[in-house]
Amino acid sequence: MIKKICVYCGSHPGTDPTYTQVAKETGRFLAKEGIGLVYGGGCRGLMGIVADAALAEGGSVIGVIPEALMNVEQGHKQLTRLEVVPNMHVRKEMMMQEADAFIALPGGIGTLEEIFEVFTWHQLGFLEKPFGLLNVNGYYDHLIQFLANTVDKGFLKQANLDYLQVDRDLETLVDRLKGYTRVPVTKW
Repeated sequence: MIKKICVYCGSHPGTDPTYTQVAKETGRFLAKEGIGLVYGGGCRGLMGIVADAALAEGGSVIGVIPEALMNVEQGHKQLTRLEVVPNMHVRKEMMMQEADAFIALPGGIGTLEEIFEVFTWHQLGFLEKPFGLLNVNGYYDHLIQFLANTVDKGFLKQANLDYLQVDRDLETLVDRLKGYTRVPVTKW
C-alpha cells in the first residue's frame, strides 16, 4: 500500500513550461489521492512547485534538506514537516525510509543520482519499493535508450530493468506503482 511517494525533481523549473505544469499536477494529484509527498525540501524550481501544489490541496508534505543547502535551495518553511539533516547521505536515506514508492520528474544530475540509487538498491535487494520515471514530453527517452543499451551490452539484466516503471501519464504511473509485486532479484 502506498501512503507516501518520494518525488525527485529539479531545483530549477527547466526550459519547457510543461515541466512546471506537470509538477503542479503531481502535487495536486497526490494530495487528492491522499498520498503524502516526500521530497528534497526546497522551495525553488520544480521541487517548490510540486510541494506548493500538494499543500494547496491540503496534502501532507515532508521535506528533507541538508543544512548546507538551506540557503542554496531555500528550505521550504510551510511544509507539514521539514527535516534539516547534516548531509546528502542522511537526506537520501531518510527520504527512502519515509516513502513507499519513488517517482522522478524532470531534473538534473541530482535527480538522476537519486533515482539511480533507488534503482541500484532495488537491484541489489536492499530496497523493496517501486520506482518510476514520469517521462514528460519524452524527457527520459535518451535515458531509457541508454538503459536498453546496458542490457544489450551485458551490464544489466532485462528482468531488473523491467522493475523501472516508465510512463508519460502520472495517474497510470502511480497505478503501476500501486500494482507492484516484488519478485526475487535476478542474480548474475
